[in-house]
Amino acid sequence: MFKFENIWLLTLLGLVPIGILFYMLLQRWKQKTRARLGDKWLIDRLTAEFSSRKFLLKSLLAGFALVLLILAAANPQTRSESGPQHKKGLDVMILLDVSKSMLAQDIKPTRLDRAKLLVSQLIDNLGDNRLGLIWFAGRAYLQMPLTTDLAAAKLYLQNAGPDAVPTQGTVIGEALRMAGSAFNNKDKKYKAVILISDGEDHDPEALRIVKDLAGSGVMINTVGIGSPEGATIFDPATNDTKKDAEGNTVITKLNEAQLRELAQTGNGIYVYLQDATAAAASLRSQLAGIEKKDLEDESFAHFNTYYYYLVGLALLLLLAELLLPERIRQKKADAIFVSPSNSNK
Repeated sequence: MFKFENIWLLTLLGLVPIGILFYMLLQRWKQKTRARLGDKWLIDRLTAEFSSRKFLLKSLLAGFALVLLILAAANPQTRSESGPQHKKGLDVMILLDVSKSMLAQDIKPTRLDRAKLLVSQLIDNLGDNRLGLIWFAGRAYLQMPLTTDLAAAKLYLQNAGPDAVPTQGTVIGEALRMAGSAFNNKDKKYKAVILISDGEDHDPEALRIVKDLAGSGVMINTVGIGSPEGATIFDPATNDTKKDAEGNTVITKLNEAQLRELAQTGNGIYVYLQDATAAAASLRSQLAGIEKKDLEDESFAHFNTYYYYLVGLALLLLLAELLLPERIRQKKADAIFVSPSNSNK
């Protein structure tokens, strides 16, 4: 398979027709300038040592060198037949609750900070699995589609918080539906969801969606964070505890029963998040029992690159352009040029 690693750089080839147009305009300007200077025969003699053909050849050499350098920057590649192109793994979607209730401090430093620590450890230990990320509160947002680029996942995780989702609330059902859409529906297995939340959502729609996902081969694992007794929520906007419309202090509690029911219906496990390392180990063990599939991802493939051949050829063309003289060698230079129009005077 042939491809360009940086295919967007090929847009620079649009400079080629611009260069051709510039050359044509330059030649036209030269002709008009010569015509305005005076006697044509005298001008021809004075400029006889300059070759328009060599100037054209030098321009072509520079133009071809530019094209080769642009192609080299785009980096043409072919897939190596000898390199590993497939690895076995799973498609795993992590659904992280970033609602304001996750700012409660019954789990130190906050529920959200502990949850992000868990996600970070999962990312570090996912191995060859593909990972996708969804943040949700009052709405669900796909942060990263399924990929093996785990470094990018770490970058997305740094910005996870209530500000990432403008609408507040906890819509577990919508997040689960979005995760289902992110999977390849042709596969009836090889798929898993890890839902991390305090479970403050009593929408029965979430249970129905879990049943549909389980029927399509998706394992639903849930992680509960918080305390059943509940805690107040610190609101950074007011530097005070969050209050409802009637001025009462809001208490957020872990809805462990719902999260357990979702995991049981989704053929997965429920994990209470107290220690991130222990929770990550339980989830990895659960995922290890799922049958793996061949993941076709270009990050697993080895590619042969050819940019250096193009750079080498471009340098040769530029060297030839530099060494090619624009002037014509003359056997004997005339000391004085006499115009035929002035020879009879």
